[in-house]
Amino acid sequence: MPYEAIRVDIDAATRVATVTLNRPDKLNSFTRAMHQELGAALDEVEAAGARALVLTGAGRGFCAGQDLADLDFTPGAMTDLGDLIDQYFNPLIRRLQALKLPVIAAVNGTAAGAGANLALACDLVLAARSASFIQAFVKIGLVPDSGGTWLLPQRVGMARALGLAITGDKLSAEKAESWGLIWQAVDDTELQGTAAQLAAQLAQQPTRAIAAIKQAMRLSATQTLDQQLDLERDLQRELGASHDYAEGVRAFIEKRAPRFEGR
Repeated sequence: MPYEAIRVDIDAATRVATVTLNRPDKLNSFTRAMHQELGAALDEVEAAGARALVLTGAGRGFCAGQDLADLDFTPGAMTDLGDLIDQYFNPLIRRLQALKLPVIAAVNGTAAGAGANLALACDLVLAARSASFIQAFVKIGLVPDSGGTWLLPQRVGMARALGLAITGDKLSAEKAESWGLIWQAVDDTELQGTAAQLAAQLAQQPTRAIAAIKQAMRLSATQTLDQQLDLERDLQRELGASHDYAEGVRAFIEKRAPRFEGR
């Protein structure tokens, strides 16, 4: 389908999809229409059978969060932010987390507010060295949303999470990497190439196992050790009956590269 605020590219050879937020003049900030297009783009990616996804932004920024121009500030008729989050941002974060394929954020510039947490909701985050992450919510009297209050403490601990949220200070990509907030900071000129290479590598992996790893790792934050041990047992039983497990074992015995199919 035609998009105005999103670009979708699917490489038939590597089966890597690239979804680009495409409102560069607005630092790719979200409108309701852009949310709807992004949802449709993810539908397209899944329907095409892509085995890895790169999410990035056009121009000089990754995403500046919500476009305030898309909200109503008329006294007595102001946009209900709870409804906005419930209808658009929360479903997007939940969907990204639940996708059955590896998702890489390639952060090419400023990632602010919900844009920062959109990146953190992806499985792996690569960032250009010039990029930055800003929990800008406090600057306008709000709380981090789009999973920010869950993702930040999980990644960097409570002290740093509170510091980022309460001050709204800019965090450089290199410091984000050293703190464990993101996977890797790379030179600006290498960002898209590194993301494409990593996505192509992951697309060759057993994506069903990757989906199970994502599920188990995320549930670990709210489960006991006993619950997690049981989950690992159940997932291992399921994967042990899969095509990819049998193929991986055969390839190991035959000393060849495996040909995984995600089933």
